[in-house]
Amino acid sequence: MAPPPPRSTTVTASITALSTTPPPSMTSPPLGDLPLSPVDFPLQPAHTSAAIWDGVARRASDWLEAHGLSARDAVLLLPFAQHLKPARVAWMKLSRWQPRIETTRSLASALGPSPLPHAQQITEDAAIDALAARTLLSGQTWAEALRKEDPRAYDAAVQRLVEAAHALARAAALRDPALRSGFWEQGRQGLAQQSGVGHLERALLAVALEWAAADPRAPATDALFALRPSAWLHLQCGGPDPLAEALLASADAAGIPCLRLNADLPLDAAFDGGAPVGRIEQAVCDDFEDLAQCSAASVLDHLQAGRAPVALIAQDRVLLRRVRALLERQGLGIQDETGWTLATTAPAAQLMAMLRAARREATVDDWLAWLKTPLAASLREKGGSASLSALEAHCRRRGWSVPQAVRADRLPQGSERLWEAAREALVPLQLRGAQPLETWIAALGQTLQQLGADEQLKRQPAGGPQVLEALWLSKTPWPGSGHEAVLRGAQLGASEFVDWVSQTLEAGEYKPPLEGGLQIMITPLARTMLRPFGAIVLPGADAATLGPVPPGPVLIGDTFAREIGLPTVEGKRQALAWQFAQLLRAPAVTLLRRGHLGSEPLAASPLVDRLDLALQAAGHVLPHWHDPRIEASVPAAHVDRAAAQAQGRLPSTLSASAVESLRQCPYQFFARVLLGLREAGELDVQADKRDYGTWLHAVLHQFHTERVDGRDPQLDDEGRLQRAAQDQMRELGLAPAEFLPYSASFARFVPAYLGWLSEREADGQRFERGEVDRRVRPWAEIEPALSELALLGRIDRIDDAPHGQLLIDYKTGSLKGLKDKVANPLEDTQLAVYAVLMDAADSDAPAALHAQYLALDDSKGIAEIEHEHVKETAAVMLDGLRQDLMAIHGGEALPALGEGVACAYCEMRGLCRRDDWDGAAP
Repeated sequence: MAPPPPRSTTVTASITALSTTPPPSMTSPPLGDLPLSPVDFPLQPAHTSAAIWDGVARRASDWLEAHGLSARDAVLLLPFAQHLKPARVAWMKLSRWQPRIETTRSLASALGPSPLPHAQQITEDAAIDALAARTLLSGQTWAEALRKEDPRAYDAAVQRLVEAAHALARAAALRDPALRSGFWEQGRQGLAQQSGVGHLERALLAVALEWAAADPRAPATDALFALRPSAWLHLQCGGPDPLAEALLASADAAGIPCLRLNADLPLDAAFDGGAPVGRIEQAVCDDFEDLAQCSAASVLDHLQAGRAPVALIAQDRVLLRRVRALLERQGLGIQDETGWTLATTAPAAQLMAMLRAARREATVDDWLAWLKTPLAASLREKGGSASLSALEAHCRRRGWSVPQAVRADRLPQGSERLWEAAREALVPLQLRGAQPLETWIAALGQTLQQLGADEQLKRQPAGGPQVLEALWLSKTPWPGSGHEAVLRGAQLGASEFVDWVSQTLEAGEYKPPLEGGLQIMITPLARTMLRPFGAIVLPGADAATLGPVPPGPVLIGDTFAREIGLPTVEGKRQALAWQFAQLLRAPAVTLLRRGHLGSEPLAASPLVDRLDLALQAAGHVLPHWHDPRIEASVPAAHVDRAAAQAQGRLPSTLSASAVESLRQCPYQFFARVLLGLREAGELDVQADKRDYGTWLHAVLHQFHTERVDGRDPQLDDEGRLQRAAQDQMRELGLAPAEFLPYSASFARFVPAYLGWLSEREADGQRFERGEVDRRVRPWAEIEPALSELALLGRIDRIDDAPHGQLLIDYKTGSLKGLKDKVANPLEDTQLAVYAVLMDAADSDAPAALHAQYLALDDSKGIAEIEHEHVKETAAVMLDGLRQDLMAIHGGEALPALGEGVACAYCEMRGLCRRDDWDGAAP
């Protein structure tokens, strides 16, 4: 490059000087006469985003030519990489020699790579640096005390330390290398003067400061300060750029001419020069969905009007996901510059599902979630097409909530193969104790290879290769690098490894490729500046979304940040205002927001209020957006209660619960029994009352069976009952810690039950059989249409009593509910069905048949609730059931009754549309 002229001056030129007609070069003021501070200017049509680059090129070229500076040896620095193309195109129009047009980052990358971090040096990888930070803190007594006392607080402290160290390292890299040591000393002095910070926070910040300061590497941007171009030119937009400011100050001190072009707009006085350049409008929407639909409609309206591409500003990512989903239905070309968190991609979710299943504390739900993913496709092939659904059905039916409870020998053959193959596949990931991180990564790679999932991830376009790379499965660290040191040295337990994978994926980024021509660009507010968009749509222009600035590191307060020159809240807020003001250069801007957040009113963003005031000061108003959506009137439809037809269609079997459904609500019977619809049961890890009831039934059956068989006669009844309790807890896979509340109830139950049993045996009552399965065809002889229909059920217990045979059904529910059930015997279905099963299936059944519910967890002890005259009740029920079934067979409708408790808790309520009936309660 040519040597600089002897005289040097840093010059700041306002964009006011930019115009469509270049000023004569001979009339340009000398260097010393150019203004040294920004000059405010009115917004003019020539200063829109689309035209401003021509003015930038002309003003910079004229300045270089007027002062005899070599353009080809000059450097023009721009705010973002997206500005490079329009700037170069604008300069080509001048047919003059171009300077080197770069950003600070692109120029530094061209000059040479950044040095690799070594052991204990900051890598800028949050998950890797968190592990390195643990090593730094391992020698600190206060940190070790915190780790032992509160592991969660320790983990949070490590994250805050890494966050602060990264912020300090980035801030130091923006300084002049000659002044960097002063930055660190200023930081130490500022930390020593802090008085309002807790001891823990101060200690963590001190470690972060010294960790960042101890890094001897020179950032790649340091090479910029050694350059000696003929001139530095810098375009400022969106507020000062610290690195560019430091570079220009250093160049000025070295005698290199510098020109700063300031494109910032003062929001409060943006319209002092006249009317708005483009069309600006705002809309207030009702709720989240209305805001999403209006945003999508606004984008489509701009595209239809020929204003393309449209910039869709990503202020609220949750809202943007919904807006994007609406726009993708139109087949538009959408590019997302913000990217997605790698953890939100399908490959990452599948990998995390597998890792969650490999944990020791995993649930059966975790296993099923993993087995349903594409990563487990090879396992499903081993079991067969229906093996997974059968496995899930068995687990839900038997209540197996943890993998240890699953009995493979009780599964169908295909499901057994699937389960055993899944167990074998996860063996590499079930290491014991702490292991080096690279050992865990190798184990993960081995598991993926065994499943054939590594090749599958490589083929998944939506983030698969990026996931493998982020987790060091498809790449290796450089020898001697900081990454290699952490991968080899960090010792992690199983749960810590899963946390590391999660953090790594959260920190990763995936940018979906553009398919088709560009029509919509999703981008942050800052990156819309000076770009030739046809229109800009900003959803979320409210006080909760557009206005609050992102917080800085927790450990770095605003006062300390101001002392050492880090971004403060005030500075961020001013930068946001500059970025927002640049929207005014666009041909069309639509601002949309919600008027309410729930039941609370939601105000407009302070920036929108300032824009409105600036327009009013210039004699204009902020117009309301015209909704382009087409309204269509949909007449209200009369909805009557549902009814089903099942002529000639009857089930082959009926249980007591099916009979109860028919008596409660015919439509419920239609859905549950005739259609076979079921609500999938939850596999809760925490034991509930249902688990307790199932377990207690099994305990009593084992107790009485072993007692009748005379097994282990040396055991007394209490010991036998306690042993049965432990056996059944293991059989059902119930963890003692989770079952503790019910174990305490069982401790009270044992003496109460044994006392009741002793009294009944003294009266001559004896246990005969338990868990008795019955299946009968009660109408085979009298009704041909029902001859093949069978009643079936399992009776908890049959006793021999002095007054006849006694059916007992164990209950762990409310005693009052049981009494209410048998208060009107004709309303009790269960014991009546059991009586039918006994009387019809056993030709030797005694004439005297009795039935009772036995309440096992009543606070006053064991309670008996007798169903009187159960044989007569069973006969009435059987005849009424025959009539109902024949009516169904003949084509009589099965209406939804919509009454009573059975309707309130019915899982078929959505199927019969109960809440949509005329006259239904709102």
